[in-house]
Amino acid sequence: MGIQEEVTEIAGYDAEALRHAQGSYGDSWKKRGGVGAFMMLARKWDRIENQTKKFNYNIFMAIYDNPSPEGILDDIGDLRRYLFLVEAEVRKELGGFALAAPQEPTEAKGKHSNRSP
Repeated sequence: MGIQEEVTEIAGYDAEALRHAQGSYGDSWKKRGGVGAFMMLARKWDRIENQTKKFNYNIFMAIYDNPSPEGILDDIGDLRRYLFLVEAEVRKELGGFALAAPQEPTEAKGKHSNRSP
């Protein structure tokens, strides 16, 4: 399976996990407003940071050291889903602004740009 198929599978899992969480927790993630939502993101990032310190912040090595579902991958997934919630909330409140269409990397003087995908 290629990386795009992996991303699609993860996104589908996230959507289902968020549906399930909504039934259990409702909108508790935003109960304390924008500052509370930011702190929720910061706490997840802090957990990821703490788990990678002993690997000199090499996140791949931290994951390989503990690939269990309860390890750093769980925190990465939680952070990703919280980021989805924050973006979806803002899009909803702003009336659903359109996603920018993906564009092919541009070539500059015979070289590809250094933009991330």
